[in-house]
Amino acid sequence: MADQRRRLLTYVGLVIVIVLGYTLVYNWGMSTFEGRPKGLLHSLEIVVQTFTTTGYGEDAPWASAQMKLLMVAMQFTGVFMIFLALPLFVAPWVEARLQTTIPTSVEQMTDHVVLCALSARGEALIDELESWERDYVVIEPDRERAATLREQAIRVIHGDPESTTTLRNAAVHEADTVVADAADERNASIVLAAREVSDMVRIVAFAENPEMTDYLTYAGADEVFTPHHLLGESLANRVQTAISTELGETVEIGTDFELVELAIQDDCPVDSIALKESGIRERTGANVIGIWRDGAFESPPDPEAKLDSDAILLVAGSEVQLESLKQLTMAEARGEGRRSVVIAGHGEVGSTVLAALAEGRIESTVIDTRDDPRVDVVGDASRAETLVEAGVKSAETLILTLGEDNVTMLATLVARELNPDLEILARAEEAESVSKVYRAGADYVLALATVSGRMIASVVLDEEVMSPDIQIQVVRTAAPKLVGDSLDGAAIRARTGSTVVAVERNGDVLTDLDPGMVIEADDTLVVAGTDEAINQFNELAQ
Repeated sequence: MADQRRRLLTYVGLVIVIVLGYTLVYNWGMSTFEGRPKGLLHSLEIVVQTFTTTGYGEDAPWASAQMKLLMVAMQFTGVFMIFLALPLFVAPWVEARLQTTIPTSVEQMTDHVVLCALSARGEALIDELESWERDYVVIEPDRERAATLREQAIRVIHGDPESTTTLRNAAVHEADTVVADAADERNASIVLAAREVSDMVRIVAFAENPEMTDYLTYAGADEVFTPHHLLGESLANRVQTAISTELGETVEIGTDFELVELAIQDDCPVDSIALKESGIRERTGANVIGIWRDGAFESPPDPEAKLDSDAILLVAGSEVQLESLKQLTMAEARGEGRRSVVIAGHGEVGSTVLAALAEGRIESTVIDTRDDPRVDVVGDASRAETLVEAGVKSAETLILTLGEDNVTMLATLVARELNPDLEILARAEEAESVSKVYRAGADYVLALATVSGRMIASVVLDEEVMSPDIQIQVVRTAAPKLVGDSLDGAAIRARTGSTVVAVERNGDVLTDLDPGMVIEADDTLVVAGTDEAINQFNELAQ
């Protein structure tokens, strides 16, 4: 604003000097060259008329060449001064009038989530919040970006998230959670400011640098997430689950009823068999809730769906039932034997994967462009000779933790060509790249932003997260619109794509559900499905 005022004063002063100068020259010229002396006020009038192109008065035409050249110069000067004013003052004024009005505070908002700055992972969190109809507001310090977000129907206010005034304007003292999602140093300032505004609000922060975790905790954050470590642990967990006879991470529904993800291995007892012919229900008692393949989740699963290494099952049952099913999904000769794993990339994600696999006593070969004591092969992971040297042709699993999505796609194509049976797990920086990496030949892809967004959503929404890459939720909810209907009659699975895996009734968790069971008023249904499926269930049942 100060610069604009200074420019305006300079421009006005310049116009006055030029007009007065031309007035004196015109007054002298009319007397000297035309022989028609004029008063100064008359000369000023002629100069103003010329500058504003409104006319020349009674003095035109001029007989002398000198006066004609003077008038031409005045005309060019006037046009130049007008065009100079347009970009400096007129255009900014019009633009300011047309700009979207960005609020600087919220009104009557409680139990909401305050996002301090917005990243791709924050956008994933917003998708979750909107699917659960939870209020939120984004604090964006850049006005143009705030205007863009507002045009995208994102609830946003303009302000500095490090300012206690802005945080009060965002009603942090009435909020459920504050999410610090800026650079690490700014996040520390945001946490301190938020804690100054409220001792009670829950504060969740992101730390790109793991060394910042303790400092953010000292500043007042309740939970600190390190995105690259989350991604690395998720990729490592996928390998560990595949080769271990242990069930891995499960979601407990009742005393002896759980949900778990199980990958199908090549040459296992149910490999290449249609779901309806696998006899999983009859042989183990477990219930297959859904199947996802190449990033697409299907629930209820098609009975004709073939079970193979591209499929991952979401199943429910008792621990004994799930352990029995686990045996059916594992290659008979493998068991807990050694597994050949190649890790491409030894950055934060790759080193986390390596450490997690080492914990599970899984030996790995590491590729990286930089020499390091923990790197076995130095080279470009997108080149065939590097992958061959690392043993990809005989390996069972390749984990791509490269920082550039284009390189990841190329490495996937090369690795798939070298070993068609290779299991390829990949990291993607951008969510938009996930489908491309799948098309390149990957079996499992995790986007950094999606993993972070999903994990923080599990904290904010207190929901169970079955998979960080695919939005599978397990919710407990009443179903007032379905009271009096049987499970079979309500056709929940067919109508919504979600599955009732248990019913809580009178303090007991009923897992052996008869299709004829009638839903009662006090029942709480435990339902599993994608975000979309859960939303459809809520519309049907509530």
